[in-house]
Amino acid sequence: MFTGIVETIGTVKKVEKHDHTESGGNGFSIVIGDAGPVLEDCHLGDSISVSGVCLTVTEFDSDSFKVGIAPETLKRTYLGSLVEGDKVNLERAVSGNTRLGGHIVQGHVDTIAEIIEVFHDENSITLTMKPREQDIMDYLVVKGFIAVDGTSLTLTHVDDDYKTFSVMLIAYTRKKVVQGSKAAGDVVNIEVDLTGKLIAKQVNSHINRVLKQKGLIE
Repeated sequence: MFTGIVETIGTVKKVEKHDHTESGGNGFSIVIGDAGPVLEDCHLGDSISVSGVCLTVTEFDSDSFKVGIAPETLKRTYLGSLVEGDKVNLERAVSGNTRLGGHIVQGHVDTIAEIIEVFHDENSITLTMKPREQDIMDYLVVKGFIAVDGTSLTLTHVDDDYKTFSVMLIAYTRKKVVQGSKAAGDVVNIEVDLTGKLIAKQVNSHINRVLKQKGLIE
């Protein structure tokens, strides 16, 4: 579990599509450098959020670490398109004394979204995005939480007709996260607030149960 408060920005040092080493697990792996701040108390098997994706550390030193990426994760996120030199947001899993400055983020990305507009307003920017899986719009409300590349942000606008949503980044946040330098056409990882999904499931289950009891559906 994470808080959505990015600790540092790492740099992709190596990408292996078929990593046959023990730490690579015979699959897709990446090595991320410039990661010292999240490795101070790291152990093998620890979880680190990489641009919003919860991944397991399989190898590390004082400045870099390796993670393997499963096929399902490659389908659901943009991590499979990373190349050497790309920047990624990094956050360690929460500990018992971590302040919950953002919101509860699982690191389980729901979909990717394309940035369709970047609007500059004095010292802040507004990113407007369109999700690939548009059913996530059901869980988005203005002033609600959303994780964009692992960053806890507040929704400033939701357009259910055009299937877009917007978030604002203040100047300080822009400097601390990778999406602060992204442009229209770039993609980001999206995780919607778990609370909304749980409530929706409970409501739908209750409605279906009542309709079955009344014989209105099978």
